[in-house]
Amino acid sequence: MAHTTEEIMSGLAELITDETGIAADQVEMDKSFTEDLDIDSISMMTIVVNAEEKFDVKIPDDEVKNLMTVKDAVEFIEKNQ
Repeated sequence: MAHTTEEIMSGLAELITDETGIAADQVEMDKSFTEDLDIDSISMMTIVVNAEEKFDVKIPDDEVKNLMTVKDAVEFIEKNQ
């Protein structure tokens, strides 16, 4: 089942909150994972694995480095679900 942009955004915010403790309302489309949200590489990999399970999508390791912002991740999941 394809998820809407809003569902992906909400689900991703929930995953980030669960992993990092960052409030879901702080997770916005234009936020950078490293600069704005201060997510380290280990937490990022956990978020990626959980997102793969939640959205039934494969995010190759070489693609993760291209996911710089929340918007990048949402768009990748949307395109590849």
